[in-house]
Amino acid sequence: MKKLVIRPLGSMEDFNEAERLQQDVWVGDTPVMAAMLKIVAANGGVAIGAFDGGKMIGLVFGFLGADEELLEEPLPGRLKHCSHLLAVLPGYRDRQVGFQLKAAQRQAVLGQGLDRVTWTSDPLEARNARLNITRLGAVCDTYLRNAYGEMRDDLNRGLPSDRFQLDWWVASRRVELCLAAAAARSFDGKPSVEEALLLNPSVPGRADSLPRPTEDLAPLVGEALLVEIPPDFQAIKAQDLGLALAWRMQTRAAFEEAFSRGYLVTGFHRTVLEGRERAFYQLTWLLSSLEG
Repeated sequence: MKKLVIRPLGSMEDFNEAERLQQDVWVGDTPVMAAMLKIVAANGGVAIGAFDGGKMIGLVFGFLGADEELLEEPLPGRLKHCSHLLAVLPGYRDRQVGFQLKAAQRQAVLGQGLDRVTWTSDPLEARNARLNITRLGAVCDTYLRNAYGEMRDDLNRGLPSDRFQLDWWVASRRVELCLAAAAARSFDGKPSVEEALLLNPSVPGRADSLPRPTEDLAPLVGEALLVEIPPDFQAIKAQDLGLALAWRMQTRAAFEEAFSRGYLVTGFHRTVLEGRERAFYQLTWLLSSLEG
């Protein structure tokens, strides 16, 4: 791969290529059409592409928005950027393309005088969590049940489209530190109850080797919690849709309960623990987060 060129989309050819790229990423879904991409980008939105030797291999796209509960209030200070999609061609994933696109989006948003970006993400997708929470420094205290209804694309078909709504405070010290590190922080050792309570330790897989969710959640106590997710949710979906649904329902219960008690997602870790690859969100009690 040559050195990537990251730049705003400008020509109609750019927008047409961006439409085709979405079709390659979300097979079976309807993309944001080229004409819509162009008109939004020309009116306060952000459409940025990643190009390898002239070929578009990634796209980030979003628009100006405001929180629903604030729409009737005076808008100064209430606007945000709503990041609608981040797409990277399969052959270019895990090569920092998404990270570079989000970093460019941040600069564009800061240039508009905004300090907050929101977007949605499937909480069971470990790759996305690593980028969103660890590398970019986004946080989350909002869980949306079946946010988009029944979805038809290959990645989402067959399950409720539950989502995190992430908050990316792009001018914050936290975000600056995460971007400067530009790498995942490690989850070090076995989690302890004193440091972080694991709410839902997974059960080792049987013959199919697929991890299974525990039947009962631990009581929520302390300032730090861990919620476990499968390290490869798409593999579970491909082999056992019923098991994938069980993970969806169990983690839905865990996150909704934690958020209702004032916890905030602040970290994500992948590690080998007890001889298995594991993945965990770290949640911190909101008041202790603010005090820190």
